[in-house]
Amino acid sequence: MARTDDDSWDLASSVGATATMVAVARALASREPQPLISDPYAAPLVRAVGIDYFTRLVDGDMAVDEAAASGVRLLTDAMAVRTRFFDDFFRDAGAAGIRQAVILAAGLDARAYRLPWPAGTVVYEVDQPQVVAAKSAAMAELGATPTAERRTVAVDLRDDWPQALRDAGFDASSPSAWSVEGLLMYLPPDAQDRLFDHITELSAPGSRVSTEFHGGDFGATLAARAKEITGAWQGSRSEGVDLDFSQLFYPGERNHAVDYLDEHGWRVSTRGRPELFADYGKVFPTEMALAPLRDSVAITAIRD
Repeated sequence: MARTDDDSWDLASSVGATATMVAVARALASREPQPLISDPYAAPLVRAVGIDYFTRLVDGDMAVDEAAASGVRLLTDAMAVRTRFFDDFFRDAGAAGIRQAVILAAGLDARAYRLPWPAGTVVYEVDQPQVVAAKSAAMAELGATPTAERRTVAVDLRDDWPQALRDAGFDASSPSAWSVEGLLMYLPPDAQDRLFDHITELSAPGSRVSTEFHGGDFGATLAARAKEITGAWQGSRSEGVDLDFSQLFYPGERNHAVDYLDEHGWRVSTRGRPELFADYGKVFPTEMALAPLRDSVAITAIRD
């Protein structure tokens, strides 16, 4: 089903299912001999969502051919690198004295439970009410204890989420650290600008934001090459999973996040995807089909 301005989802449908897919990749990455990341909650959370196809991938009960295995390998490496990048972002923010962290479109992100947050840190998780409720229930069932003060903000990012964040106790006069992970591509171009406008308005000097940006009409490009890029993940549709990449993105060119942040008072630094892979000891593949992913940039910015 195509995206609309008033659509909604849970962790087994539409954009929500991509959060579960990413958790599968984090679970697989965490089991590697020398893992970049350690997410002990990823696999249990995938099982809690209950998508049989993803559960079998996590449990090693899914037989895949060579092409599909290549897709699984790529996404596992990409999510390991991306996860480590945002983990390091929050660690660095904490070391700099920031004690407010905001995870936008938190999905199945378990950082509030698995990162070594400095004492006094408050982690705000913002996402759709159904997503927040499902993850909170699953973590409670697991007996998981947050390593920071976790506050959930159950609100659609198309609604007045800045006020909902304030209502949850967020202090816009104190520095904050914001992650915008795996989100921009699912927003209409104008909504991307509004998101950064809101973040800027809520960010005191010294605040930090981290995101990743894919240039051009990335949604259309990725949808056209989804089978080549995602391999086995496309097979989920034949197993009844509501995950059609061609329907998840809004069309149109968008402002480059680097330029937009720079023009709005942020000091920006970037790393290209191949460079980011290399920094974490991995090599980004050279296949032409992966050019849209290779051209993306990882962004960290500090509010002056």
